[in-house]
Amino acid sequence: MLVNFRVDADVLSRVCPPPFRPQTVDGFGIAGICLIRLQHIRPKLLPPFLGLSSENAAHRIAVEWDASGCTQTGVYIPRRDTSSCLNAFAGGRIFPGIHNRARFEVRETKSEYHISMDSMDGAAHVSIDGRTTDELPGDSVFPTLAKCSQFFEAGSLGYSPGDSTTEFDGLELRTAKWHVTPLCITNVQSSFFDDREVFPKGSVEFDNALLMRGIDHEWHSRGAICCHAVG
Repeated sequence: MLVNFRVDADVLSRVCPPPFRPQTVDGFGIAGICLIRLQHIRPKLLPPFLGLSSENAAHRIAVEWDASGCTQTGVYIPRRDTSSCLNAFAGGRIFPGIHNRARFEVRETKSEYHISMDSMDGAAHVSIDGRTTDELPGDSVFPTLAKCSQFFEAGSLGYSPGDSTTEFDGLELRTAKWHVTPLCITNVQSSFFDDREVFPKGSVEFDNALLMRGIDHEWHSRGAICCHAVG
């Protein structure tokens, strides 16, 4: 599940550390929460029954940066949370990205979803209720579902704080088939986006939400980026 917000680009730029800057759509920065259930996660050569399952959340910001004279796009992930003790231990050590331990509550039917998350350190809270629908909200910055889907599919490469204080860890998502459907959100709470010291009133608004189900995928480590890399 991707729950997305449109954010004042100047405000969002203060959240993005160098070398990242907000990627904009119709003048707005785009940020959100990715809530993902990982199932049968394992090294590629192991059989599925040896894989692990977990509930996970990532706060993400669509960004761009310069590398070798070219503009690159992806996402900056300031925080990851997981229900898995193994993910929390291994994140930033064995595989990219620090993961914080959290408690998740998930209820779902064919058309309705409730997900809440509270981190063990008390720093992060998320609560979302939604149901399937056929259309994006009328005030979304994305004119069509196809344009919206294309934008987020292109953001498959993410960088997040790792164990080193001088680099961002890289992780790329590869999907066998990318397919999203819209969600109508009836409640959304996020301690990150609701923090008025970071996002003043009026600087952040809900834009849209997307749902992906039963997608085969792989995660691939990518080279780290220096915190102060330029050009």
